[in-house]
Amino acid sequence: MTTLVRALLGGVRPLLDDLAMLIATNERGHVVKRPSKPAIGTMLANLRRGNAHMVLERVDEEQPGSWYIQVLLRDNNTFQLEYRDGVAELHYQTQTISQDKVLGALLGWAGAKPGWRDGFMWNNIAAEFSPQCP
Repeated sequence: MTTLVRALLGGVRPLLDDLAMLIATNERGHVVKRPSKPAIGTMLANLRRGNAHMVLERVDEEQPGSWYIQVLLRDNNTFQLEYRDGVAELHYQTQTISQDKVLGALLGWAGAKPGWRDGFMWNNIAAEFSPQCP
């Protein structure tokens, strides 16, 4: 485990506050409500063929829309990272080879830390989810 991963995983308390609930789900359907930093790190570290996808979703009754960040371990061992800020128009994607950078983004997003998007080149992929015209 790298120094960065150890530093990011320090502590076991849940992320965010009680207003919004964080739910982590992997491709196999394993669900963790209010995941800790180590739980998120373990889910990411366990991505492989047959369990190549995980989602962190923020559920908040006071904020409409879908709020999530998700990771796909691609066949070429790169990570595809996406997040959505409430509405389809704010859906972004990037790719990286760095598991440490993905973990930093997941934990930063989960903790609502400013600057968690830094260090990536994000592409708006909202058009992929727009209704197609006949």
